[in-house]
Amino acid sequence: MPPTPPISTGAHDAKYEPVDVKTLGQGNFGTAKLMRHRASGQLFAIKYIERGDKIDENVKRELVNHRLLDHPNIIRFVEVLLTPTHLAIVMEYAAGGELFDRICGKGRFHEDEARFFFQQLISGLEYCHGHGVAHRDLKLENTLLDGGEVPRLKICDFGYSKHSLIDSEPKSTVGTPAYIAPEVLSRKAYDGKAADVWSCGVTLYVMVVGAYPFEDPADARNFRKTIMRIRGVNYAFPAHIALSEECKDLIKRIFVLDPVHRLNIAGIKQHPWFQRNLPAELQNAVVNDGPDPNQMQNLDELMSIVDEAKHRLGDGAHGAQGGMMGGSADYYPDEDMDDDMGAGLSGDYGAYD
Repeated sequence: MPPTPPISTGAHDAKYEPVDVKTLGQGNFGTAKLMRHRASGQLFAIKYIERGDKIDENVKRELVNHRLLDHPNIIRFVEVLLTPTHLAIVMEYAAGGELFDRICGKGRFHEDEARFFFQQLISGLEYCHGHGVAHRDLKLENTLLDGGEVPRLKICDFGYSKHSLIDSEPKSTVGTPAYIAPEVLSRKAYDGKAADVWSCGVTLYVMVVGAYPFEDPADARNFRKTIMRIRGVNYAFPAHIALSEECKDLIKRIFVLDPVHRLNIAGIKQHPWFQRNLPAELQNAVVNDGPDPNQMQNLDELMSIVDEAKHRLGDGAHGAQGGMMGGSADYYPDEDMDDDMGAGLSGDYGAYD
């Protein structure tokens, strides 16, 4: 049987060129760069993950699940390519940056602004759940803005996602500590969709209060104390911040220990606070079945590229040298950095399950 032909690593350089030497973001799993499509001039964000051990089942899950989703409030997956040194994941570019940075600039949001973004977050999450995907790492840093005059929120980063029909039942503790639901800490099987709702509650609380609900402000880096407060649903609304009773009620009904009794997406959408000033486009769930199959990268091709990326060049892997990326691993550095840039908790929990 003839050997499998090497996957070309020249397609990346032929299609995309760098716009700026600065990175869009860095984390434990890769580095995102702003790139331009040579033929159309359109800007894209490309996440580069170093070939080798970092190309694991989480990466494969991210690509398979993200590929299925097509919604105005979700960053669009475009394609995956291979370079001599990295796996390149091409995605829609959100010029407005992270919602986290917008809050840091203001301290906290007025309820009307928080509601505007929360409504979009729930719309995108409802679509994910309707298509079987639990995100499992929802947080302000994973919600981007498109840069429009009226900003549109975009959910991103499906590295911890799980599909209810394809993947095993969630049971591992993954995500960012400040946003983790109490049942996720149990190391037992849990409902990833209910855990996502809890994370949405944390996001809403941070937007209207300007602090994490379960951190001790005097000891924010004490993960153990934060986890104990999450397990005890121990939080409070600061007396100096005037919040409506409807807003408090919605948060209270999300922060419920037993996920069976926690407000679900449908319940959130019917809540009076959520319903106020609800845009017409968000009145009903988007029920389309995902991207046009003719516009989707072939799944077999995608899986072949990911499998190829598990090997570095020189360790017996297929692939060709050369191109813009050749011999320039430092061009797309992959340094470990804290995912949370504020004074609160930093870093992610990650595990296979």
